[in-house]
Amino acid sequence: MELKDIQTLIKFISTSGVDEVSIEQKDFKISIKKTQRSAEAVAYQPQLVQAVQAITPASVPQAATVNQTSETSVKVADEASNQAKTVEIKSPMIGTFYRSASPDKPAFVNVGDMISKGDVLCIVEAMKLFNEIESEIEGRIVKVLIDDANPVEYDQPLFLVEVK
Repeated sequence: MELKDIQTLIKFISTSGVDEVSIEQKDFKISIKKTQRSAEAVAYQPQLVQAVQAITPASVPQAATVNQTSETSVKVADEASNQAKTVEIKSPMIGTFYRSASPDKPAFVNVGDMISKGDVLCIVEAMKLFNEIESEIEGRIVKVLIDDANPVEYDQPLFLVEVK
């Protein structure tokens, strides 16, 4: 199964009423499940490609599960002190975190910057691929939670954002 086919399946799941699709071939099996969002956690999905870049028939002979919520998840918490909502933007993958496109370029975002949907926040390098992480929310960067060029784990908080 080609990467393009997997991307098509993920798009189909996200736009249709179907909650789960499983496909088995000779030496390849993939299950794509759509999970329900709760009021406390909202999925952050910059690009569906990122979730399946590492899935190949050679690297996953048994099974691969791709959940819609395996993209960067966003956790909403109320701050009682100022009645503002803050959101943690988390890493969608394991890799190396970069605040700018190259060492001689300025950071994509800094503390205090206003961000909009689609704004590039950072880059996470995984397996020699540089994945731009885009914002799915509007707000103001309150804190950058990780230093430049440091390794990140899946679902590790990267930014704290005050939403409008």
